[in-house]
Amino acid sequence: MADAVNSITLYDGPHNAVLHFTNKSDGTGESLVQKVDVAALLGSNTKLYIEKIVYGTNVMAVEIYSGGAANVLLEVIPPNYSGEIEFCGAGYQGGLPMAGASPDGTLKFTTRGHTATATYAITLFLRKGK
Repeated sequence: MADAVNSITLYDGPHNAVLHFTNKSDGTGESLVQKVDVAALLGSNTKLYIEKIVYGTNVMAVEIYSGGAANVLLEVIPPNYSGEIEFCGAGYQGGLPMAGASPDGTLKFTTRGHTATATYAITLFLRKGK
């Protein structure tokens, strides 16, 4: 079997996108699964910035990576928790950017501590750039 996952684009405009992801695990988990590709979004943007993450997790944690020549860990969503993380304040100037020597415009998820019936729901608020 495999985890039951869902990806929904809630909004995809010229400057921003909002995407929602869910997972109900059967114990398999996810490992560097591509969830976002800037090339698949509206516009000719080449970069993404995470402005906000709204999340809820049950049992498992979720790691969010910037894809590229080397996948770079951007954020860890803790297990058994719900909340939101904003990246628009001081030090971020418009959101958390893709990272690494040569980011490819993708975001990937890896789950940790996944067991049967572990779940997550994550909404990413993204800003598009060049």
